Amino acid sequence: MSRADAAARAITDELDPADLPIDPEKIAHGLGAIVVRQGNDTGVSGMLLRRDGQIILGLNSDRPPAAQRFTLAHLIGHFQLHRRRDLILDTIERHRYSKLSSMPTDREEAEANRFAAALLAPEALVRKAAAEAEFGTAAELVGILANRFEMSSTAMGYRLMALGVVMDF
Repeated sequence: MSRADAAARAITDELDPADLPIDPEKIAHGLGAIVVRQGNDTGVSGMLLRRDGQIILGLNSDRPPAAQRFTLAHLIGHFQLHRRRDLILDTIERHRYSKLSSMPTDREEAEANRFAAALLAPEALVRKAAAEAEFGTAAELVGILANRFEMSSTAMGYRLMALGVVMDF
């Protein structure tokens, strides 16, 4: 199990299907962070700022709700995994969940993405939901679970691939 998966699991271990969708804002507050939303057209999706003992997680409120949820979970990942960084500014392209950001060329982004996916879609809950779902294709399963976990189809597709539930979507 990766460091990102273990850190996310430490937060989600006590959850059950009734807790879905997971509320990353509640988790952020529980960790002592302040969540701030503000629209911007600069290409910034989110930021983490550690200052004077406070943790501020900023989100671009102009992004779609599923993207904001993933960004917040991603920032929580940075908060938990990259403690020496006082400022992290994530652009939409920098943390986009894709094959590129999952490559080891940007370890921190790959870790934060993996953490975010594991936080929003814990393995045990994903496997249970997949076993209970009625679907004909991998793409249908991705869509069903993306709705259930309030994630984008892209993020859920990569999560299912990482778990070995689907080979492609």
